[in-house]
Amino acid sequence: MPGATRRGFLGAAGAVAGITVVGTDPARAADTRSAASIDTATVTVTSSDPRYVDLTARGYNARFAARPDSIRLVHTTAQVIAAVKDAVSGGKRIAVRGGGHCLDGLVDDPDVKVLIDMSEMNAVSYDTARGAFCVEAGAQLGHVYRTLYLEWGVSVPGGTCPTVGVGGHVTGGGYGAMCRQHGAIVDHLYAVEVVVVDADGTVRSVVATRDTGDAHRDLWWAHTGGGGGNFGVVTRYWFRTPGATGTTPSALLPKPPATLLKTTLGWKWADLTEAAFTKIVQNHGAWHEANSAPGTEFASLHSVLILNNYAQGTIVLNVQLDGTLSNASALMDRYVAAVTDGVGTAHATSTSSWPWLKATLKDPYDTGLFNRTKSKGAYLRRRWSDARIAVLYDALSDPAYDGHAGILLYSYGGRVNAVAPADTAMPQRDSILKANFTTYWTDAAQDERHIAWMRALYRNLYADNGGAPTLDGADDGSYINYPDVDLTDTALNTSGTAWQKLYYKGNHARLQQVKAAYDPKNVFHHALSITA
Repeated sequence: MPGATRRGFLGAAGAVAGITVVGTDPARAADTRSAASIDTATVTVTSSDPRYVDLTARGYNARFAARPDSIRLVHTTAQVIAAVKDAVSGGKRIAVRGGGHCLDGLVDDPDVKVLIDMSEMNAVSYDTARGAFCVEAGAQLGHVYRTLYLEWGVSVPGGTCPTVGVGGHVTGGGYGAMCRQHGAIVDHLYAVEVVVVDADGTVRSVVATRDTGDAHRDLWWAHTGGGGGNFGVVTRYWFRTPGATGTTPSALLPKPPATLLKTTLGWKWADLTEAAFTKIVQNHGAWHEANSAPGTEFASLHSVLILNNYAQGTIVLNVQLDGTLSNASALMDRYVAAVTDGVGTAHATSTSSWPWLKATLKDPYDTGLFNRTKSKGAYLRRRWSDARIAVLYDALSDPAYDGHAGILLYSYGGRVNAVAPADTAMPQRDSILKANFTTYWTDAAQDERHIAWMRALYRNLYADNGGAPTLDGADDGSYINYPDVDLTDTALNTSGTAWQKLYYKGNHARLQQVKAAYDPKNVFHHALSITA
């Protein structure tokens, strides 16, 4: 896929895990371990170890560098407990790394002294006792998709980048190509295991479920969109679709289609007029306004409109939908016709059919050497106004800007919007699109220039709201998995809306209560963490 997009680390995580059965007592700290890790002790890596360079370079954004005293590569819940105990007793700040895709410096912070690396805890299994699929928090999405699909023919509606770690993805709310049809990934979260630190310093693991009688249900709820690094160390998740019954695993999560019909459209900047650019963005937004209710015939359609800047040559629209539908081609044609209606500028089109798993495991998010980035986010309840589109055009069409910038507009809504805002910690439940603003570059000496460019674009786009996507009729705040510490700066966010409200809206107060109950010593914190 051409253009600036989110970079993924190469490589898949682990082999297919076997079936594991864990106990039914939610208070116990049962260890689900893959065969390879049963006898593996915690690996402690310090700066004198050659592996230190690799483990501290796993972060997504090279602007931030981890320099912990030690990295603890863990394999079991018991090892996580021990690592947290050591850090707490030594008064050392903790951070946790899963897939490594955090966009801002929340993990790669120089104040972090103990980095708990979850990447070897990557087993995916079926838990017969809980009647749910158990996924260790260090697994990457591609590994989860592959194992769930090949072993049981099911999947979860997570993100489209296979190298994203499930640990942070789920805690932030999680969305992807199947969310319009099946909801967000957290809508299928049954339980979570978390290593927490009590007020007296006791370190223990807690399993919290969505069961109404569970004393720890609030802790489960906080992990359905309350953001990572807030309440403890997540070690395992269990997934089962609400309302799913019986003991047949293949009936407990969504079934992906056998094939996907995919189409890519591209418009060259050299041929693109402002009128054509405006029409494309208008059409794309209008279509989503009209087709984002739950249960629409376009429920399986997912697209991303990538508004690359002039330096990259083209803007791109990638589309996919269920290829097994009898009218798949007709649906695709109708969508393409709606987006291109009245544009006038020629576009290149490519259409193909892919097996679902092959398409899902393909990583489109590799920017190669462009490893320094500044990102921002927003939810859209309605399409952008002509005034906002004009701001985008002015910034993106400038041939003098040499960063690899892109505004990615992801399909949203559908089944996601069938859930009430307070039912999960992720409150944005009536949006139609998600926006991810990115710019990439390579030279550290150019950091301030590129950051300033992105800040100016965002500020100008939301100038009528004080430089932020506030909670008005058209906007609905931002997405915590696109973390942006700029929102905490009242010189940049002059909207009068606190950053906590932009991410969590009315759910923030309840998240504070969970924080006070499960992390009263504020052991787990970062620049955008919940405070009690």
